[in-house]
Amino acid sequence: MSVGSVDELVREVLSGPIGDTAVSVGFLTQQGARHASRGRSYRNHVLSLRVEDAVGSCAVEPGELTDDVVVDCVGTPVRELLGHPHQAVRVAALDAYLMSVRPHAVHGEQVHIGRGSSLQKSMHRAKSVVDLVQGEPRRVLVIGVVNSLLHHLRDRGCSYVACDRKGGVTEWGEPIITDAGQVLDDCDAVLASGMVVGNGTFQPLLEHARSTGKQLVMFAQTASAVLPCFLGSGVTAVSAEPYPFFWLDGGPTTLFRYSL
Repeated sequence: MSVGSVDELVREVLSGPIGDTAVSVGFLTQQGARHASRGRSYRNHVLSLRVEDAVGSCAVEPGELTDDVVVDCVGTPVRELLGHPHQAVRVAALDAYLMSVRPHAVHGEQVHIGRGSSLQKSMHRAKSVVDLVQGEPRRVLVIGVVNSLLHHLRDRGCSYVACDRKGGVTEWGEPIITDAGQVLDDCDAVLASGMVVGNGTFQPLLEHARSTGKQLVMFAQTASAVLPCFLGSGVTAVSAEPYPFFWLDGGPTTLFRYSL
């Protein structure tokens, strides 16, 4: 499957055999972390919805969703949730449905992240993601700052621009810009979090990659089953990491890689 936009993908799903498939479980994961030896903490809030044997997810801002919104998703058909007023609900429902009908284990390359500390697992995951960036790009735009990803880009000798809506600085004191659009033309590869699907900034990146032929590599906990649908239509590779994420468990976890 290769589509041109998330809206087009939703229309394709609704025109297929979706029937009355419903969400059976909904939950919100709230997490804070500070890896050993790292100077900064971070937090994640993630909405997850279960459809059949699959759990789809979408990161949200703290306080963005009430408990009532999450619980109201339970028992609701996916086709109704795809029109929900909250974008995070729409994305999580789409993600769960696609994962249930197109399992990662069947279509993606399995990568096992071994047991270890939160930092060890973060670094292992990050190397697997960065390995999807092909060749020696002159400058990589990283959207959704993960310091472990930046670490591995630095090890490869790649120049990068760090971008995140929260701004701030990286672990190495580098400024983090807040507007990816201002540097897209100055970078020849993009490494972006799946959170761009959840916050509505994915389409401009997709169109830029199509028009320029630049690499667009996605690392996705949000929309991990959605983004592989865009391979060959702007996206060049995806690291798909469904729930439970590496930061939830010190034991072995799995992600799935897709590439052209």
